[in-house]
Amino acid sequence: MLSATSASLRHARRLFDNAAILPPPLFAWNVLIRAYSKSSSAPIEAVNLFAALLRAPGALRPDFFTYPFVFKACGRCSMLGVGGSVHSLALKAGFVSESHVRNTLLTMYGGCGVVESARKVFDEMSERDVVSWSSMIAAYVDSNLDSEALRVFKNMTTMANEKPNMVTCVSLLSACTNLFNTRLGKSVHSNIVISGMELHVGLGTALLSMYAKSGHLEEALLVFNSIREKNLQSWTVMISSLASNGRGDEALSLFARMEEVGLIPDSMSFSTALSACSHGGLVDEGKQLFEKMVSVYKIEPTMEHYGCMVDLFGRSGEMEEAYRIIMSMPMEPNSVVLRSYLSACKLHGCAQRVDERLMGLLIELEPDVGANYVLAAASGTGCNGMDNNVRKEMKIRGVEKVPGCSWVHASSC
Repeated sequence: MLSATSASLRHARRLFDNAAILPPPLFAWNVLIRAYSKSSSAPIEAVNLFAALLRAPGALRPDFFTYPFVFKACGRCSMLGVGGSVHSLALKAGFVSESHVRNTLLTMYGGCGVVESARKVFDEMSERDVVSWSSMIAAYVDSNLDSEALRVFKNMTTMANEKPNMVTCVSLLSACTNLFNTRLGKSVHSNIVISGMELHVGLGTALLSMYAKSGHLEEALLVFNSIREKNLQSWTVMISSLASNGRGDEALSLFARMEEVGLIPDSMSFSTALSACSHGGLVDEGKQLFEKMVSVYKIEPTMEHYGCMVDLFGRSGEMEEAYRIIMSMPMEPNSVVLRSYLSACKLHGCAQRVDERLMGLLIELEPDVGANYVLAAASGTGCNGMDNNVRKEMKIRGVEKVPGCSWVHASSC
């Protein structure tokens, strides 16, 4: 079977374009369309090749194997219009009744975010297998309809008596993570263990994320250490979990181990590491990481990276450095960066370091948030009260200060 690497695809395409038999046999078209549909760099080429197949002379036409590959490519590229047209062609050709075609069609609509169309395809299936159920669950999860996904899963196990596979469990764990439903997540974990599923990187990372984002750090560490072949996402999730739980030194140690095993950190990895430095007060380490990101890995800093550095310096009281970072940014700071800086000015009583332009920019970005006016006034005066100018501006805009409050999310443990 043809590998979907860029080099092999280019070589295969040259052989295809220079084939001795013109047009090439349908098998050759299907092999190449399939390879493109699975590639990370050029899935849209599967659609382009399919269009060329439709224009091919003679009696050459797509068959039962062709359409699933094209549906997959359309879903990956979010090409809903093209996918709908291909759906019509498959319907006219009489292939949509086949379960494999319907499953990939369902996945295509789910990938395009049209969950209603996916559900329509699902409901019209006379027979459903674990792939059908898993695709429908994934479509709901991708559309942030996690409760609906869990309802489909309940029907899958009770009404259809279908057992979940690894793909089902990945979607279920994502739904549990989004809903903070740790109890069900642990149940899924038990099912994984009992059924003897291998904790491959996709399933392991989904399980890791569920525990990490619900605050179950020790369970997350156990899962992380159980994943045999970890990818960059696995490491980043674990680093982020350690950072958010106040274990900055461990997070940075894990980041160093990630580099040692040969993985190249990306923008998100550095964001989590810099966040660990910020929450742990690790100023020198944060400076070194930021410098390494730019000079060694040639990653251009984003707003999030700059925000981490402003927060790092602000928490440690180094307001001159925080201000320098803001002034050196190639883009205007967003409201998160501005609030971080002004809050630090207020905390450390550094009214002299407050730039009125920054206060004005914060209010301009979010003119309806009363807390911004309070923060701007308090950080500028070094006290908790609002000056008359700010009060007047709030009155003109009809903005009110929202009373302080707190909230607690009660998760299922």
